[in-house]
Amino acid sequence: MKIHPLETGNFKLDGGAMFGVVPKTLWSRTNEPDEKNMCSWSMRCMLVEYDDRLVLIDTGIGEKQSDKFFSHYYLHGDATLLGSLKKLGFSPDDITDVFLTHLHFDHCGGAVQKNGEKLELLFKNATHWSTKNHWKWATEPNNREKASFLKENILPIQESGQLEFIERNGDYTKNVFPDFDVLFVDGHTDSQMIPHIRYQGKTLVFMADLLPSIGHIPLPYVMGYDTRPLKTLDEKEKFLKKAVEESYVLFLEHDVQNECCTLKMTEKGPRLKETFNFKEQF
Repeated sequence: MKIHPLETGNFKLDGGAMFGVVPKTLWSRTNEPDEKNMCSWSMRCMLVEYDDRLVLIDTGIGEKQSDKFFSHYYLHGDATLLGSLKKLGFSPDDITDVFLTHLHFDHCGGAVQKNGEKLELLFKNATHWSTKNHWKWATEPNNREKASFLKENILPIQESGQLEFIERNGDYTKNVFPDFDVLFVDGHTDSQMIPHIRYQGKTLVFMADLLPSIGHIPLPYVMGYDTRPLKTLDEKEKFLKKAVEESYVLFLEHDVQNECCTLKMTEKGPRLKETFNFKEQF
């Protein structure tokens, strides 16, 4: 097995929305806002290379939305999903599996492209993985998340016949792929999937939106986007404690500055131990 980080570009979101009830004077220490109170966030994906399959975890925002849509999110940076794949010597047709942690537009938008006026899958040979619970949640959205679940990102996957569901067995499902387990969490959105990958003697965790950045490590630092913030608090507390005990390496999807981090226990609870680029550790 080989693992590759994939940069797909950056976008901006309101700092207050990203940190909920935490005051700007505190969250701005780790995430500096611009004059409009917007902070930069990455859309970092992961490629898991097996001998017989190539698994892509999340796909970024994609390129098919309107200029008006993109103008709300201030896309920046030179990296793209296709460009990052090409640098590794891969094309979209090489991908065998697309694992979607959840179906918010910045995590799944790159799975579908426009061909003229037609919507089609970018990864034509890939099985696309979600869960029944989350698929229903996304296709029958609540008013709070409606703007994040876009039909053009989601329905073409099902219409293609290339959608499969991962069975949820409680909060943890083992061996979805070899050495690849899934933790289910429900605070951000229903049945978000957090991959736990056993790699080179360590457990590498793709954090998705359970922990967007190192700035979100303290327990109260919960996004305003989360549908069940008290649930997130409970899930974070359990996860961060285990991350310290088991020496997990956390792979950060949205942290512009930091690809990975580890944690340590302090009097105030779990806190940052160190940050590093993926290639420095593996």
